[in-house]
Amino acid sequence: MPDPNVIFHSDDWTLLPFSLLWCGFTIFWEWEAIAASRRMPNNNGAFMILWGAAFVGAGIYFVAGRFVYDAWLKRRTYYAATNRRVVILQDGLFGKRKTKMMFLEAIPDMNREGTDRGTIWFGEKLSMWGRAGSRRRSMSSFSLGETLVLADIDDVRGIEQLIADLRAKSRLPAKETGFGFSN
Repeated sequence: MPDPNVIFHSDDWTLLPFSLLWCGFTIFWEWEAIAASRRMPNNNGAFMILWGAAFVGAGIYFVAGRFVYDAWLKRRTYYAATNRRVVILQDGLFGKRKTKMMFLEAIPDMNREGTDRGTIWFGEKLSMWGRAGSRRRSMSSFSLGETLVLADIDDVRGIEQLIADLRAKSRLPAKETGFGFSN
């Protein structure tokens, strides 16, 4: 299971300042919209207040809500590595269970972020930022997206080595693996 604590990832160092600016500006906007509707009650400021409220909500999510969402997902995410595949199981809303897996032979490459506690990306490490049409990931490292990710795991080096060893064994002929199969 992922570590349940809040852990900052490399993308957070760019997203956090942006989200603070966004949230600050939208709160200022909302404050001014409310003040304008009080000064001029006939100017139909309700639209501006509602418009700003949506952006304030997005700003609050950028600053803090995504960490709350990640904490919720962390408590419902389970990782497993077998002699044939890597599996992620995630319990979602209303008992809906999602599963994502990758056979060891199909792992293109592994990218590790962190030393003791960290994240392993099976394939290209996607960013939240990018040009329109480019491949990106969602804000949450725990959303089961295109690239398989084991996020916020303890002993990330040991897990990476374990999976590398399992991959190497899976490539050996069946007689050499010790699984009792013959060629």
